Amino acid sequence: MSTKSKLEYIWLDGYEPTQSLRSKTLIKTDFSGKLEDCPGWAFDGSSTEQASGDESDCLLKPVAIFPDPDRVNGYLVMSEVLNADGTPHESNGRATIEDDDDDFWFGFEQEYFLWNPATDLPLGFPAGAFPGPQGPYYCSVGAKNNFGRDIVESHLDQCLDAGLNVEGINAEVATGQWEFQIFAKGAKQAGDQIWIARYLAERNAEKHGVAINWHPKPVKGDWNGSGMHANFSDGTMRSCGDKAVFTNICEVFSENIQKHIAVYGADNDQRLTGLHETESIDTFSYGEFDRGASIRIPVGTIEDGWKGRLEDRRPASNGDPYKIAAVIITTTKFAY
Repeated sequence: MSTKSKLEYIWLDGYEPTQSLRSKTLIKTDFSGKLEDCPGWAFDGSSTEQASGDESDCLLKPVAIFPDPDRVNGYLVMSEVLNADGTPHESNGRATIEDDDDDFWFGFEQEYFLWNPATDLPLGFPAGAFPGPQGPYYCSVGAKNNFGRDIVESHLDQCLDAGLNVEGINAEVATGQWEFQIFAKGAKQAGDQIWIARYLAERNAEKHGVAINWHPKPVKGDWNGSGMHANFSDGTMRSCGDKAVFTNICEVFSENIQKHIAVYGADNDQRLTGLHETESIDTFSYGEFDRGASIRIPVGTIEDGWKGRLEDRRPASNGDPYKIAAVIITTTKFAY
């Protein structure tokens, strides 16, 4: 008897300055579960800001596949958007990664807010008022300070069941703010996993009548914004044992501020103010253990004899991990 599988094709639309996730389901009979057996597909680009109505076809190229933890015989198919002639669409951030291999390792720390559509405020914010100042919410426990744990736990289980390399979660500094961390070897794989984790977060929250807010500063005032800190290393950084190598990389990053900020997420100026554990958007600094710097040199790197990673704290929560990883690779290699 034939088995019918549900393949959820997932892609990024053409909305600016921040893209959104889109998806649709293909039913395939006796599917092997392998990426190479995922057919190419098409969609109406005129409905996603990626084509005009008179030439509306855009193509979907499957690039990564994961089991769908919330569907029987289901798969999540991350896809690149191509033009009708097969060339990468201008909205295709994955195609900007020109130099990719397993030598570059990325650990993204994805922050976000659980958002109440009824009040247009984070979970834990009373309507028409403010909760107590931030401080007790970070890594909190208890209904007084922690909001949405059941949603976050369900999302974590789904990510793990899908085979994503989630390394942890925690409640963050602001009310209703959370974080998950994903590690992967290679820029494309890291980007694929972050986007699939974001998709699962959005779809899981739907069941609870809650939205996910990826904006880097959705609540104005004395509240931390949301970032996606990018921890990165290559073989040289992991083995050199030389402080000068790390210092030189940071110095080269300081010479390319706008190149990085241009792809680190829209409205990041509202978050990178020099307050709330950030450096100002138009300046650059680096320092050992310094969470207020543009790049933090982690204590582990120093304790391991200057072998390890750096943490770029500037990327925003709504940034495209493909573009972020691509520019980090380019600048780091220029330092050698």
